[in-house]
Amino acid sequence: MAVRKIISKKSSLLVFVLTALYLFLLPAGVAAEPLIPIPNINLNVETASEPQQVVDSVKLLVFLTLLSLVPAFLMMLTSFTRIVVVLSFLRNALGTQQTPPNQVLIGLALFLTIFIMSPVYREINQNAIQPYLANQLTYEQATDEAIGPLREFMSRQTREKDLALFLNIAKMDKPRNINEVPMSVMVPAFVISELKTAFQIGFIIFVPFLVIDMVVASILMSMGMFMLPPVMVALPFKLLLFVMVDGWYLVVKSLVESFR
Repeated sequence: MAVRKIISKKSSLLVFVLTALYLFLLPAGVAAEPLIPIPNINLNVETASEPQQVVDSVKLLVFLTLLSLVPAFLMMLTSFTRIVVVLSFLRNALGTQQTPPNQVLIGLALFLTIFIMSPVYREINQNAIQPYLANQLTYEQATDEAIGPLREFMSRQTREKDLALFLNIAKMDKPRNINEVPMSVMVPAFVISELKTAFQIGFIIFVPFLVIDMVVASILMSMGMFMLPPVMVALPFKLLLFVMVDGWYLVVKSLVESFR
C-alpha cells in the first residue's frame, strides 16, 4: 500500500510538471489570445468635416465641465447645506462621537437632497436639458431656462435681509422681481440663509439633550460622584429619549417640511 501511494504521488507530480511545461511552451499567439475580446479605445483629435461634429464636441466639453462642478453645485445651490449641518448638530447633541459615521450622514443628506430637489430637477430637464440635446435651444437659452427654476427655489429659502446685504455690497439697484437678481448675488445670500436656518434648527435639537446633561450632572454632584463623567451616564438616557420620541422621523420630517 505504501508503494502504491508513493507511485500515485509521483504520477500526480509528473502530470502537474508536464501540464506546466505544456502551458509554458505554448506559442505566444495562442497563449496571449484572450477569452473575452478587450475593446480598443482611442481618443483622437482630428479636423471636423461637418458642422454637427463641432456641435457634438462642444456639447461633450460643456458636459465634462459641468460634471467637474457638480460637487460645488450640490453643496451650494441645493438643500444639502442645511441638511448636513442639522445632522451634524444632532450627532453632537447626542454625544455619540462618530456614530453615525460621516459616510452615513452625508449619504442620508444626499438622498434627502435628491428627494427635495426632484421637482426642480424635473423642470430643468424638461425645459432646458432635453430641448438643448435636441438642438432646439442654444447654450445660452438652455442656461437661462435651467437657472430659472433653481433661482425660484433659492429665492423661497433666502431672507430679504441677506439678499439686500449682497445687493448693497455689489452697489446694485433694487431689482423689480426675482428674475433680475444675478446668481452672483443670489448664491451667497442663499448660503448664509441656509446656515442661519440650520443653526436655528440645531439649537432646538440641542435643548432637550442639554437638559438631560444638566440633570445628570446635578445628580452626580449631589451624590459626591465627582470622578464619574456625566457624559457617560447621560448618553444612555439621551439615546433612550431619542428612540422613544422616534427622533429620526421627527428630524427628517422637520427638515423636509422646512423647505418652502
